[in-house]
Parts: sequence; C-alpha cells; structure tokens
Amino acid sequence: MTKIGIIGSKGRMGQALVAAISEARLELAGGVDKDDDVAGLIAASDVLVDFSSPHALEATLDACIAAHKPIVIGTTGLEERHHYLIDDAAQDIAVLQTGNTSVGVTMLAVLVREAASRLGPDWDIEIVEMHHNKKVDAPSGTAMLLGEAAAKGRNIDLAANSERGRDGITGARQTGTIGFASMRGGTVAGDHSVILAGNEESITLSHRAENRAIFARGAVKAALWLTQQQAGRYTMTDVLEI
Repeated sequence: MTKIGIIGSKGRMGQALVAAISEARLELAGGVDKDDDVAGLIAASDVLVDFSSPHALEATLDACIAAHKPIVIGTTGLEERHHYLIDDAAQDIAVLQTGNTSVGVTMLAVLVREAASRLGPDWDIEIVEMHHNKKVDAPSGTAMLLGEAAAKGRNIDLAANSERGRDGITGARQTGTIGFASMRGGTVAGDHSVILAGNEESITLSHRAENRAIFARGAVKAALWLTQQQAGRYTMTDVLEI
C-alpha cells in the first residue's frame, strides 16, 4: 500500500488530504508542519504531498532528493527562484507542481489554452478569482495557472503581458494583455472565471470549487501516479493525459 506523507498537515488542505487518503484506503505515513522532522517523514513515505509555504520548499526538495522520493507540490505563491529549484530537483526525482490539483480546473486550463489560441489578440482576456478571507497570496495559484494556459495558447510570455492591480486613471487597456482581478471574502473555496471579451460578444469559462476536498482527491490521484514515474517535472495534464 502506498504511504503518503503530508507537508503542511495542520492547514486546511492538510486536513482535507488526511480525509482523502482515508477515503482512497491508502496509508497516511504522517504529517509535518513548521519545525517538525521533515527528513523523518520523507524516509517513512513513498511519496510526499506539499501544501505548506514557499519559504520551506528548498529544504523540502533537498530532503526529497537525498531520500530519492517523489513529491507533489500544491503550494501557491511560488516565485521564479522556486521554479528554478523545482527544475533542478526534477533532474533527480519525479516532481509534480501545479497551482491546482482539481481535475475540473485542469480541464478548464486546457479549454482556456485552446480558446486563446483560436481567438486573436483583439479578444481581451480577463481572469477573475475569489477565495476565502484567510488566503494570503494573490492572484491565486489557479489564476496564474489559467493565465499561463492563455499565454501558452497565444504563444506569449505571461509576465511581460499581464495587467494587475488597476486603480485610478490607468489608461486604456493594452491590446493582447491578460488581466487579473482578485477578490477575498467569507469561506469561498475557490471560484475562477476566464472572460474572453471580443467586439460585441464574450465567452466566459468558469470553475467553482464547492469543497476543497476536490483538491485533496486530485492531489492523492497525482501522488499515486507520480510513484510510477521517472525523474522529471510533471503537471496535472500529464496525470490526466490531456
């Protein structure tokens, strides 16, 4: 039986993962949080799932490499340097990193990429997301994942073609850019909409998470899949083969 270890076990996602592992009749190797024995958990696990914080990622990856254990990274708020660390780790172990482990969101990203590739830059793309009032990063990891999907569809660099934090007199919207808007409130697990606005018509592609259990189930599915893979960097589209 596959033993799954949780990094960030006391958080909302950590608790949801415990339930999902039990639901799937798999074995929970244990969980760690800040200042706990990460190396000990990794040694006892077949695969790790990390929903902790970005500042702990480097040490976690080093420990996984040393033990040669695969890891699913669902932590959001990652910076460019974290992605370099993940690329380096993927030379030695299997790493799956994603802004969202939901099967539905993964399919949404595919649809967004396809729509963006088919519609010209005169169709403005806006990504709107809402989460609970305890979420600390914005835009959400899912919003960034959807933004990357749109940018890939248009064959452009997202960082150089995005608009965020509009306030005051900002001037007209630049053609071809991808806009982001973030809202926070209540206990919303995650609502995301990608709006493609053209001349006198628009398309909205949306996903609503009714319970964070969907993310936990997707992470468990990804963890099981990852145990069968060679060293490399993977995403949820690899898991779903889409």
